[in-house]
Amino acid sequence: MKQIIYYSRPFGFDRAMLAGILLQARRNNKRDEITGALICRQDMYLQLVEGPAAAIDDLYLNITADDRHCEGTLAYSATVDHRLFPDWEMLDDSMPGVTFSCEGITGSEIGDASPEALLAVFEQIAAKARN
Repeated sequence: MKQIIYYSRPFGFDRAMLAGILLQARRNNKRDEITGALICRQDMYLQLVEGPAAAIDDLYLNITADDRHCEGTLAYSATVDHRLFPDWEMLDDSMPGVTFSCEGITGSEIGDASPEALLAVFEQIAAKARN
C-alpha cells in the first residue's frame, strides 16, 4: 500500500468549493479503496492519501491537474503496511484550531517541515479521529 502527503494552495477558496472537493473525494476514494485526511485552510491544503499504489498514483496525477488549486508539492511518499485512516474515505480537518489555526501555519512552514513532521501531524489527527 502507498501513502503520500502533498500540499498546495487553493485557487478561489470558499466553503462550497471545499464541500464539492470532499463529496467527490469520498465517492471516488470509496470506489478506489483510498482513505485519507485533508487539512484545509483558506490559503493551504495539506492532504494525506493512502491505498493501492496504482490508485494513489492515478489520484495524484488527477490532483496535479485539478485547477481548484496550484503550487502542488509532493512532500512524502512511502510504502506502508497499515492505514492511518482506515475508516475515512476523506477525513476533513477544516475547522480552525483543530490542528492549525488559519493564521497558525503558512505554506513556507509546511515547505520547511520534514516529511516526518508532516506525517506526525496526520498521526495526531488519526488518533483524534479514533476517539
